[in-house]
Amino acid sequence: MTEQHRPHRDLAALQRRLTEFAAARRWEPYHTPKNLAAALSVEASELLEIFQWLTPEESARVMEDPGTAHRVEDEVADVLAYLLQFCAVLGVDPLSALDAKIGRNEERFPAPGE
Repeated sequence: MTEQHRPHRDLAALQRRLTEFAAARRWEPYHTPKNLAAALSVEASELLEIFQWLTPEESARVMEDPGTAHRVEDEVADVLAYLLQFCAVLGVDPLSALDAKIGRNEERFPAPGE
């Protein structure tokens, strides 16, 4: 497997790859925070569409069907790609933002018995 096609687990490397992909195609003028937020919303809606009419039980088994599983994975990838591009444009560290938000939620919503 070539370096270019090896799965990446490093968020920063994926973010750089997305930025380079867009730059090579001269898409930066279109990658404004507003446009990326809109694209993120559209992709999240496409993920939701897969589940729209499923029962809770059917939705829990959605990954058992290879065709549907592939659609779910593609939409998850699209959502994450637009989120990472959005963060890159605004200079937001998504992992730091998530860590801080979890901390605030832990204080705001203590576990029972705490």
